[in-house]
Amino acid sequence: MELNIYQPGSLVQVISYSPFRGLNGTIQAVHTIADDLEEPFCFYQIMLEGTPFKEPIWFEQDEVELVTSPLVALEA
Repeated sequence: MELNIYQPGSLVQVISYSPFRGLNGTIQAVHTIADDLEEPFCFYQIMLEGTPFKEPIWFEQDEVELVTSPLVALEA
């Protein structure tokens, strides 16, 4: 399984079962824990949109996913 490490500035959505589920935010910082025997594990510091929180919140890599715009089908 290939691990994609999201970059600071990327727009993500929280997908974990938490009070933040479904919220979008922007990655402020990335912290990676690397081990020679395992794939790296990432934590993302995310500034959430639409919340009263003034500080970014840390999420594990499996709690967020990139927000991508839907593909638009063009008819020829």
